[in-house]
Amino acid sequence: MSAREFKVERWALRYARIALGAAFLSGIADRFGLWGKNVGYGDFAHFMQYTAQVNSFMPAFTIPFLAWAATVAELVLGIALISGLWLRWAALGSALLLVLFGTAMGISFGLKSPLDYSVFSASAAAVLVALRSSGSASPSRHDSTRTRGGMDGFTRA
Repeated sequence: MSAREFKVERWALRYARIALGAAFLSGIADRFGLWGKNVGYGDFAHFMQYTAQVNSFMPAFTIPFLAWAATVAELVLGIALISGLWLRWAALGSALLLVLFGTAMGISFGLKSPLDYSVFSASAAAVLVALRSSGSASPSRHDSTRTRGGMDGFTRA
């Protein structure tokens, strides 16, 4: 990999992780009314109603837990992705959270819904960030470990 390709890849990974993190934090801002009352959920009560719709197959008593668990997970993962903290684990956690959300949407609303909202695409992007976020940030080490076929030839985003 040339130095230019390495630089482009680093910027692409940074873009992906910041976009994923910002999307998580925007969702949290929405459910607490920071985007305005008539935008999206507008408040946590409406977010809980949506959580119940997405998880229509779950018992009603689990909905508050699921809403708060999603909120905490999105907050932690969003901050970690944007700051670059525990990047590999944050990206893997994001991929898992998104695939669970997409699966729940698919069960409750049909497969078209998570596809239209690019939930699985975002999950795939998170997997790519995770795969490319360990190892050396040096192009020379990246090239040498990749040619040896090593699994440690990933770069930091």
